[in-house]
Amino acid sequence: MAAKTLNYRLPLLTEDKLDDEQRALLQSLRAGPRGDRVKLGGPFGVYMHAPQYGELVQQLGAFLRFKTSLEPRLSEFAILCVARIWRAQYEWHAHAPIAEKAGVTPEAIRDIKAGRTPKKAAKDERAIFDFVQELHKRRRVSERNYKRLQGFLGDRGIVELTGILGYYTGVSMILNVFNVPLPEGATPSFAEPR
Repeated sequence: MAAKTLNYRLPLLTEDKLDDEQRALLQSLRAGPRGDRVKLGGPFGVYMHAPQYGELVQQLGAFLRFKTSLEPRLSEFAILCVARIWRAQYEWHAHAPIAEKAGVTPEAIRDIKAGRTPKKAAKDERAIFDFVQELHKRRRVSERNYKRLQGFLGDRGIVELTGILGYYTGVSMILNVFNVPLPEGATPSFAEPR
């Protein structure tokens, strides 16, 4: 079955056509931990259309991605859980390789992608998976799942993890609402809804 192609809903921007606010946002993005890898694709391309919003959200994103108390393996695992829930193509494409490099096993990544519980994942990853699933399904978390995750992350870690989940839910919404395309040559990871 051929993948459904979605049309990007915003005008494409090029660096030479950015206005002063957009250029300032691009410079701010590149001055942070993401460095010169920042391009005008993905969520950053969307943020360029609302630079003041983009500046605020990218600062939060930089903190949540690079400066929390969670080790990268756990934050990337959580990002994949959110990307799968939202079937955020770009998010999955960007973060699956990062998660594997950070120590998430290929088997756990395959299970999450397929919508299965990653049964052989590390205990802390399973606690995150169960927490994320329950939070998204019930809009609440049971005392059991909360205490289990608190045992791995502590209070600060649970606050930061919840922030990561909220932030990447917002990123997934941005990607899905505007039909942000994958980089050229990349294959979609999820079937698009009809």
